[in-house]
Amino acid sequence: MPAFQYYVASTIDGFIATADDDLGWLLQFEGAGAGDESVGAAYEAFFSGVGSVAMGGTTYRWLLDHMPKAWPYPDTPCWVFTHREYTAPEGADITFVRGPAEEYANDLQAAAGGKNVWLVGGGDLVAQFANAGLLDEIIVSVIPVLLGDGKRLLPLKGPTAPLELVSSRTVAGSMVELHYRMPRR
Repeated sequence: MPAFQYYVASTIDGFIATADDDLGWLLQFEGAGAGDESVGAAYEAFFSGVGSVAMGGTTYRWLLDHMPKAWPYPDTPCWVFTHREYTAPEGADITFVRGPAEEYANDLQAAAGGKNVWLVGGGDLVAQFANAGLLDEIIVSVIPVLLGDGKRLLPLKGPTAPLELVSSRTVAGSMVELHYRMPRR
């Protein structure tokens, strides 16, 4: 069965974006490293196992604003959880939905075609999946930057049971990728 995976970059102090959704601190590392240890290689290895994508409206808007020439997931079905009215870029397979994450879990898994579901971007939507017992894995790349404030990695209401460490590795010489499995409820 496809896993729901939160693949994300975080600062050392646990933020995924500034309070105003700026990712400049992260984008300075694009292209870092070489060969199998590069940022690009790590992303490609992860994305090869992705069959569908889910994101919130803020992440969708950020992608449209910062990547206006090409939708980054052209051949991957994508669900955007939003209360706003948006249109999809030409050629993009996007479904706009409203409602709780668990209402769309089966659709996301079916569309994944045996691959995994990537929960992209902000922690608020991922927290909905986690609170519904649907988050299977967290793969976080810890970036050697401190923000002091911003959007939290995963704004859950309370502590979880201990996560199981699946793997860890250094990426691009200065980042650490931590792969955790969530405890089953």
